[in-house]
Amino acid sequence: MTTTTAAARNAASNSTTHTQAPRVGRKVRFKIQRCEGPGKPSTYETYEVAVEHGANVISCLRQIAANPVTVDGRQTTPVVWDSGCLEEVCGACTMVINGKVRQSCSCLIDEYAPNEGDTITLEPMSKFPVVRDLWVDRSRLFHNLKRVKAWVPVDGTYSLGSGPREKPEKQEVRYRLSECMSCGCCLEACPQFNLEPDQEKWDTSFIGAHAFSQARLFNLHETGKELAPERFEALAGPGGLTDCGNAQNCVKVCPKNIPLTESIGAMGRAMTVHSIKRWFTQR
Repeated sequence: MTTTTAAARNAASNSTTHTQAPRVGRKVRFKIQRCEGPGKPSTYETYEVAVEHGANVISCLRQIAANPVTVDGRQTTPVVWDSGCLEEVCGACTMVINGKVRQSCSCLIDEYAPNEGDTITLEPMSKFPVVRDLWVDRSRLFHNLKRVKAWVPVDGTYSLGSGPREKPEKQEVRYRLSECMSCGCCLEACPQFNLEPDQEKWDTSFIGAHAFSQARLFNLHETGKELAPERFEALAGPGGLTDCGNAQNCVKVCPKNIPLTESIGAMGRAMTVHSIKRWFTQR
């Protein structure tokens, strides 16, 4: 007689589950963290949704907003979230789904909840102030891009003709870095980046991987590198490169697979060279 272990039974069950196509119209539950406003306590509410073909988290949230009734029959207010493009380009719909930060527009229900009665937990990012429910204020993220002057300094100029030529190799690197959509996934996963509601402390708090990578992007630009010394000064100050703990969580959660840790290393080396040159030239 062959004895089947619990682990073997579970493995067989999981194998069967993943080979079967998810049934259209199955009921999936959404456990959503609710908050009425900044500084107010959070609670969880659970809703049930009949999943349509190709549904993602956003489409299910729309169903809930159209009929905000919990599983226990209580009428409540529509859930609030942020979204824009619905094709993983704008970065607005970032939230924590089943404990992992990601874009909700590209989160397919067939992958996260393939069975009848499965539950998906939705929570707002914890590193930014909650505006309401799943919507957070990402102002600090954009403030940190200003700290490193993440732009090409051409405002107010007239037509200067054709720009400088670039090698294809550099173009390829810059293109990958340019795909950043300021979604905040890297910051939510970073143990060094923490919630800081006091705006007066933003300039001395950890900048984050997105700003390091964008500083690298514009330093590689033939015109953008005119501001490289100012970017290096920002990265050398409080909350800069030396505060990075090299956890590498950022690169693991980036929805665009941007080489964030590579950028951090590249900016560290470039900042060292900048510091040595500055020491010798006293400029």
